[in-house]
Amino acid sequence: MHRIAAGGIAIECATFSPLLSELSDFRVLRGAELDSRYPFISAIDGIDFVPLLHANAVPGGVVRRSAYDALKTEFLAGLAAGAPWDGVYLDMHGAMAVEGLDDAEADFIGAVRTLVGPDCPISASYDLHGNLSTAIMEQLDLVTAYRTAPHEDAIETRERALRLLLRCLQAGRRPRKAFIRIPLLLSGERTMTLIEPGRSVYAGIPELIDGDAVLDVSLLVGFTWADQARSQAAAVAIGWDEAATRSAARSLASAYWGARRDFDFGVPTGSVDDCISLALAADESTVFLSDSGDNITAGAAGDCPFVLERMLARAVPQSLFAGITDASAVAACFDAGSGARLTLSLGGKLDPLHGHPLTVNGIVKRLGDSPERGRQVVLTVDNVDVVLSERRSGFTALARFSELDIDPLDYKIVCLKLGYLVPDFQRIAPLAVMALSPGAVYALPETLPFHKLIRPIYPFDRDFDWTP
Repeated sequence: MHRIAAGGIAIECATFSPLLSELSDFRVLRGAELDSRYPFISAIDGIDFVPLLHANAVPGGVVRRSAYDALKTEFLAGLAAGAPWDGVYLDMHGAMAVEGLDDAEADFIGAVRTLVGPDCPISASYDLHGNLSTAIMEQLDLVTAYRTAPHEDAIETRERALRLLLRCLQAGRRPRKAFIRIPLLLSGERTMTLIEPGRSVYAGIPELIDGDAVLDVSLLVGFTWADQARSQAAAVAIGWDEAATRSAARSLASAYWGARRDFDFGVPTGSVDDCISLALAADESTVFLSDSGDNITAGAAGDCPFVLERMLARAVPQSLFAGITDASAVAACFDAGSGARLTLSLGGKLDPLHGHPLTVNGIVKRLGDSPERGRQVVLTVDNVDVVLSERRSGFTALARFSELDIDPLDYKIVCLKLGYLVPDFQRIAPLAVMALSPGAVYALPETLPFHKLIRPIYPFDRDFDWTP
């Protein structure tokens, strides 16, 4: 039996967001609380799996240093208390930013390496929107990443990372690693794996893996809204044969680089008003409209009311806006009660750089409460049902609507603070459009004030040649 410690810190941090991610923003699970995160454990023979701590947060701004230090300290304490270990599995995201640290994951993984020593293999799973660095790769023995965006293979990726670690332990050897930084930084909205060319690039990954000479291959497109030197794409391969492993990484890097000019948004895009006009003119009964600049799932504040303001100004027919994060407005609605009419100032409080408060007069249609998301309100303003949330939380599943007794297909326009639609909504949306709306994660990042990127990098720079 191989004793394996597990855990990690997972958050996607937009450095252009004015928010700080606090300790209270993390959902921290310990020990047996993590069983549901690793449902495959019972099917893997030969390991004594010991989950220590996993902290996960809604994407946000840079993590407050004291919050990171607290989580890191607790994880390291558990690791030290249970030592020695045969291996460590780190369940990460890969796009964390922390006050005062240039490479937060390298700091965390480096601390784990220092504690367990050079002979204990470490495996990690990453989101494909994570940003790798040489410092990270020097400390890890194995790393594998999601192969779908929108993400539908999180559990499979965790299992793959663990099985790869177990294979190395059983073989009593470390794999070769190939790591190629690719001078590309495209947004997730441009690199979906459901459409071309992302679909073909990612479909080619299994063909590079023979399970022996090459054990695993990953392509990380990186996280766009982090102004850091490590922000760019990367191809990674691991295997027993050095030449084959290097060749696999080069092949994948070349495929991604070669397709760079073909990546584009998978849905119609335009200004906010252009997208509203398109939705109103559409024959489809319901149009899902992404408020992409204030996309909570990429780290934006989620309280910019600009798109709502334009929808009201255009007198849209029965529509849904989900939603606005505004604790004070939610409190006022709960104080007033269901059915009350009141005047509120919505949004513009968390991120005044990208939005101003919007004054509305509406009727409290529905009140709700959730252990995870806090109190929620459905406020009817003219023809628009506006969902107000006490805490930042993106609409990433149909269950979010069900708990508020909402059927999104009852509305002409459904505006969500997302970029690309998550799978639940892609399956039901008659038509989807994406507004290039203002916010901390503006969908054309090459127009944002980056200072730390390693140049040249596409699409910030376009006229340069590169080979892996």
